Amino acid sequence: MSEKLVDNILENFVETIAENVPKQKSVSSFFEEQTSSSVNSHFNRLFGRQKPVHHLLGGGKPADVLLWRNKKISASFLMGATAIWVIFEWLNYHFLTLLFVAMVLGMLVQFLWLNFAGLFNRSPSKVPRLVLPSELFVNIGVSVGNLVNQALGFLQDVSCGGNLKQLLGVVASLWVAAVIGSWCNFLTVLYVGFVAAHTLPVLYEKYEDQVDSFVNNVFGQFQNQYQSLDAGWLSKIPKGKFRGKKSE
Repeated sequence: MSEKLVDNILENFVETIAENVPKQKSVSSFFEEQTSSSVNSHFNRLFGRQKPVHHLLGGGKPADVLLWRNKKISASFLMGATAIWVIFEWLNYHFLTLLFVAMVLGMLVQFLWLNFAGLFNRSPSKVPRLVLPSELFVNIGVSVGNLVNQALGFLQDVSCGGNLKQLLGVVASLWVAAVIGSWCNFLTVLYVGFVAAHTLPVLYEKYEDQVDSFVNNVFGQFQNQYQSLDAGWLSKIPKGKFRGKKSE
């Protein structure tokens, strides 16, 4: 009886271990999958970024406007840009015409203000003067100059860097921009870029994980296509020597 009791206890113990071991493995595999997914989601961000979108946009008020932190201000900028585009594109107004009409209206308002102020007040009121600070134009010129120099430096680095993949990517991007520019004028391109800057960042911040996974899949397919192209054709192109010979 004692031997049978011991055998039953051992069998029950073995069955208990056999039932618990798969459960422990499944739990551990679950945590491993969660950890790997979290690591992949951390490192597979768009363009390898590790900082929030607000920080990448420079932070401060401009980033708040682009990410619609204050909906009234962001909507005002977007409506103002839309109104300007409608005036010049749909209504076919010219910039010089509107500028001169605005100057005429401003002069008439100041003239009426100065001459009819005595009818309501004993002392003539002073007309406010509009004076733009010279530092404003200096800052605009410096900012535009820095952007142009950065763009020219980037293009020269790409053309002289010897990276064929990067060169082809930049050439394709410029070709697409040239095709888009042939479809519409410069003002429309600026308006489309302005609308994209006020809509794409906030949409990306809202649907960040979905966009990152989709873009990573697309980049993976492009990388596979490029590897097959490189193995079949690009690798046979002789590479130039960009470094000069060392003088003895």
